[in-house]
Amino acid sequence: MRHRIAVIGGGPAGLTFARVLHRHGIPVALFERDPAPDARPVGGTLDLHEGMGQLAMDKAGLLAEFHALSRPEGQAMRILDPNGTVLRDWRPGPDERANPEIDRGHLRDLLLGPLDIQWGRGVTRVVPGGRSGATVHFEDGRQEAFDLVIGADGAWSRTRSAVSPVTPHYTGVTAMETSLHDIDNRHPDLACFVGDGSVALYGAHRSLVAQRNSGGHIKVYARFRAPLDWHTHLDPADVEAVRADLLARFDGWAAPALDLLRHGTAFAHRPVHVLPVCHTWTHVPGVTLLGDAAHLMPPLGAGANLAMLEGAELAEAIALGPDGLDDAVRAFEERMWVRAGKWARITTAGLERLVSADPAEALALFDQVQPS
Repeated sequence: MRHRIAVIGGGPAGLTFARVLHRHGIPVALFERDPAPDARPVGGTLDLHEGMGQLAMDKAGLLAEFHALSRPEGQAMRILDPNGTVLRDWRPGPDERANPEIDRGHLRDLLLGPLDIQWGRGVTRVVPGGRSGATVHFEDGRQEAFDLVIGADGAWSRTRSAVSPVTPHYTGVTAMETSLHDIDNRHPDLACFVGDGSVALYGAHRSLVAQRNSGGHIKVYARFRAPLDWHTHLDPADVEAVRADLLARFDGWAAPALDLLRHGTAFAHRPVHVLPVCHTWTHVPGVTLLGDAAHLMPPLGAGANLAMLEGAELAEAIALGPDGLDDAVRAFEERMWVRAGKWARITTAGLERLVSADPAEALALFDQVQPS
């Protein structure tokens, strides 16, 4: 018997789940709030880990295509102190493929492939149906019933309340994101400063990180500790006012680092929210969660990888497992919670070290996790 399965959210988790099911000939309804794939910026580059994101791509039958689009050179990482002194300069070897980078937009398009997404279908809530199934309530007032609803709708998931009352809380760390375009032609000195991968400067309770994307694009992230409402005196649309505030916060830092802020275009506020480290729930038939909806954690490279691997594993459990639909979901949740809890602890501790009172903590973390 074919089950009616819905995925809420067209990010890495939802797309990977739908793509693996599609590979096994199982239809799925995928609903995305955005009206079109390019309705808003998709964010920066992602590093897909060999045993996580790359494994998910393999399960989707897309590993070769991923390697063709990815940028192994993007794994390069330089760390400087606020004065500009180079403390670490790691560059991948010619065969290093542990964590190659790929632009989010390229990854999204690769996963989309033949999938039929219903764009502009925002969800207000998901209501479990008792012993089985759930009803999805849409912003346009319509409702649809499914045997299984997968909430892959991110940090502020509308599906989560069907299984858990927990909501994200602020970590005390915020980020301002900006971008530089056509950097190799417009700012060749900064292109050299950033290099093929990323450059990071760490100071007391703050950091600046610049990351190369494809096509000459650079994403810049200024992170610092501040109250959630630190920016109430600023008009977010006033680019020059935001720029002046950030330049004051990083006053005295190396000139190239400050030039990244001086030449940045629009600024986006990215406060870091998380769910509790060991977020679980009592199993609810007919509904489950993937990715940030299930285990929002600091953005230190694990979240998207976990989301994709979970999507692939749940899809395979449904397509290939000998048990019924609900048994497959229940067993998957147990595995997900153990692994996600481990990574939530790692990334939470990592965030504390990257924005700590002692910048040496960030350097020590780099030495701990970076290949030799």
